[in-house]
Amino acid sequence: MSMKVQTGYKLYSFRTIIEPEDDGGYHGFVPLLKGLHTEGDTLKEVKKNLREAIKCHVEGLMMDGEEIPKEKDTIEAIESFSNQDFSFA
Repeated sequence: MSMKVQTGYKLYSFRTIIEPEDDGGYHGFVPLLKGLHTEGDTLKEVKKNLREAIKCHVEGLMMDGEEIPKEKDTIEAIESFSNQDFSFA
């Protein structure tokens, strides 16, 4: 019995953000992939759309010979403010 060992696979991970829309549905985007935004009526739909959009975006980068950005190249920070931090408070 022979086993095929395939090499050369790279794993790409992208942080996605999904936000509810005021008028219903959801907006999803990938901060690392500039301009990648999508929407969907349900969470399931926006997740599916994000996956398709990421694949299309990355394939385009590959075809153009551009480097695929990596999440380790990013910094994520959450800033907290109190009402006293704002000039109108």
